[in-house]
Amino acid sequence: MPQIVVQNIIPHQSSWQKELGQVFTDPEKLLQYLAIDPTEYQASFKARKLFPVRVPVPFANRMVQGDINDPLLKQVMTSSDEFITQAGFSDDPLEEQDTPVPGLLHKYDNRVLLMLRTACAVNCRYCFRRHFPYQDNSVNQQGINEALDYISAHPKINEVILSGGDPLMANDNHIIRLIESLSTNPNITRLRIHTRLPVVIPSRITDELLNALKTAPFNVIMVMHINHGNEIDTEVATMAQSLKAANVTLLNQAVLLKDINDDESSQITLNEKLFAAGIMPYYLHLLDKVNGAVHFDVPEKSAINLMHQLYRQLPGFLVPKLVREIGGEAHKTPIDLGLMPN
Repeated sequence: MPQIVVQNIIPHQSSWQKELGQVFTDPEKLLQYLAIDPTEYQASFKARKLFPVRVPVPFANRMVQGDINDPLLKQVMTSSDEFITQAGFSDDPLEEQDTPVPGLLHKYDNRVLLMLRTACAVNCRYCFRRHFPYQDNSVNQQGINEALDYISAHPKINEVILSGGDPLMANDNHIIRLIESLSTNPNITRLRIHTRLPVVIPSRITDELLNALKTAPFNVIMVMHINHGNEIDTEVATMAQSLKAANVTLLNQAVLLKDINDDESSQITLNEKLFAAGIMPYYLHLLDKVNGAVHFDVPEKSAINLMHQLYRQLPGFLVPKLVREIGGEAHKTPIDLGLMPN
C-alpha cells in the first residue's frame, strides 16, 4: 500500500482531526491505493496545478477498488478535461467575489453567508469556488466580530448560513463560541450549516458539537452535500441519525454531474438512501459554470428529462428541486420542467 501524506498531528486532537490529516494530495498515490495502474493517467495529473488534490482516506475507502470510473473517484480525480475552456464558463460564475465584509456574503435579503473556514476536507473537481480568492476572505476572530457587527446592524437578517470552504473545519470550541455570540441577537431564528465534511469524515460530528447544536436557541439546519448513493455507508447513516436526535433538520443538495449521477438509477438510489438515513432531498443543482469543470456539465434539457423520470418513479417528497444559480441573482432559479407526467 502506498504511503499516505500525513500532516503534523497536534497532541490531543480528536479522531476526526487525525483523519483529516490522513489525506491523499497526489492523484498517482490515490490510484495506487485503489489498485489502479496510474501509467495511462499521467497526463491527467497535470490538472493538480489548476486545483490541488485533497481526498481523505475515509472517503477513498468507499471507492471501488480497481474501478477508474467509480463515481466517488470521478468527483475528486484530476482530468485533462480540466484544461478545456468554453464560452459561458468563468472563474466566478456566481459573481460573489465582492463582499461587504471579508468572508461575508449578503446576496439574500434576510440571510447572510459567512465563510467560517476557507479550507475543505475534500477538493471536488467541479467546485464552483475553485478559483475563489480565499486568501482575501479568510476570517479570523476580528473578522468574525466584524461580521457579527454587520449582522446586528441589519435587523432584517434572521438566518445565518455557515459556508466556506467548509465551516466544520473549525473546531468545536470555535463553533460553540460563534453560536453563543449569535444567541445574543434576538433577530436570528435559524442557523444553517452547509457542509461536506461529515460525509467524507463522519467522525466530525462529535458529542460536543451535537450538544451545542441541540441546545442552540434557534433552529439548526445542516445541509449535506452528497452526490451519489455510494457515499452513504453505515457510518454516514449513523452520523445522520445522531444529528436527527439532536433536533437538527437534515437536508441534502447535490450537483448533477455527467457520467456520475445523471441517470435515473443513480438518482433513485441516492434519494432513497438519503431518506433512509433521515436526510431530505432538497436541491439538485445544474453545474455552476466554473472554468475547469466543463466535462461535468449536463445539458438542461437532459436534466429536465431526468426529472420527469424521477417523478414517475418516486413520491414527490423524494424528488429534489432542480435549480440553477445565476450570478447576480438574489436567489436560486428553479428550472421549469414543463408539463409533468400524470
